[in-house]
Amino acid sequence: MTGGIALPGNRWDLLDGRTPDIAPSVSVVVAHYEQPEQLGRCLAGLAGQDHPADRLEVIVADDGSAVAPDVPEGVRLVRHADEGFRLAAVRNLGAAHATGDVLVFLDADTVPEPGFVRELTRMPGLAPDVVTVGRRRHADLTGVAPVADVRSVVTGRELPEPAWLAEAYDRSRNLLDADDRSYRHTIGAVLACSRVVFDATGGFDESFRSYGGEDWEWTYRAWLSGALLAHVPEAVAWHDGPDAGARDDHDRVTRNAEAILLAGLIPVPRTRPRGLPSSHVDIAVTAPPGASEGATFVSVDSVVAAVPGSEWVDAAALIDARGRLDRVRLHIEIVRQVRVDRRLDDLLERIARDGIGTVSILDEDDDVLLRIRSLRASAREGRWGREDLFPHVSERVEGVRLLAGEPDVAAYLGGWG
Repeated sequence: MTGGIALPGNRWDLLDGRTPDIAPSVSVVVAHYEQPEQLGRCLAGLAGQDHPADRLEVIVADDGSAVAPDVPEGVRLVRHADEGFRLAAVRNLGAAHATGDVLVFLDADTVPEPGFVRELTRMPGLAPDVVTVGRRRHADLTGVAPVADVRSVVTGRELPEPAWLAEAYDRSRNLLDADDRSYRHTIGAVLACSRVVFDATGGFDESFRSYGGEDWEWTYRAWLSGALLAHVPEAVAWHDGPDAGARDDHDRVTRNAEAILLAGLIPVPRTRPRGLPSSHVDIAVTAPPGASEGATFVSVDSVVAAVPGSEWVDAAALIDARGRLDRVRLHIEIVRQVRVDRRLDDLLERIARDGIGTVSILDEDDDVLLRIRSLRASAREGRWGREDLFPHVSERVEGVRLLAGEPDVAAYLGGWG
């Protein structure tokens, strides 16, 4: 990649005070289904944006409404047949017709304030790896006529914002301190990313056919593809109605269904099943090249035992990264035959917490035994042709040692050698 700024780690704060020399070309994809009044308010809000009009494209993506919605001149309408709830698919449809370098995803029941697009797209316009989420506020907009500036009509109509989300943004400094589970703090209705990041993910997962989760799953894959995550509280849009979690119909059964679905798609700890096998590999372990059968067995088995949630995979299949291997977070490459006699939880936690790109574990002669690589770091550095966007460290680790000669597998398994 040659255009834009390559950022280290999740350091989007390095963009503070900077704006693009030329406003980015932006495509706003508005997802819609049978919401003509709400769509009118949303489009009025988009017409009132202070982002340059000649750099702004608006696309209404209709999820099969019985009657095609009316849209103003200059707004594109794309539709697909009504085959049930297909929010992920209709967002992809809109994105497929978009021409902007930056994509903004908005829902028809959400009305942006005049600075929404400008604020939300500033960082992706400067650094294409940044995914931004705006501030979705809530109000009862029933009966409100379309206006260019929604701020003029929301006073007295405000509804509570979800406290847990506000607390998460405060705790993470607006996602500056994002980690592998910060996907939970993004909202598909107020989301922006570059075309580069969107294409790298392959878009939203169209297997989602009910409300909720498609934005979190997409954000997790974007994170693995090297994205940074940033919350932009100045990018405000108003949702017509309360937060879904505050509605009586959004009960525990609904939330459980979403959690179970995501458990099969996001294999990171505290999201994946605790005991049941995961549908996707989170940490992939590859065997030492040229080792004997016995040395390979002890090497791989001791590493997998030391790293909960890891799985032994074929190195060639990992390169192809399809199926169960399409969202691997860490790759543990066994460089030389090795034995690991302790769990490595502390090391893995440090890799995640500190955003480390690679840890090379050395023997007493400073030869590499194991190499633990973040695929998120590899994806971004590969995109830019750089090797300095994440820390890469080498160290000795107690309990990890070279396996000299042919091991006694029975003794290893029995615990006496």
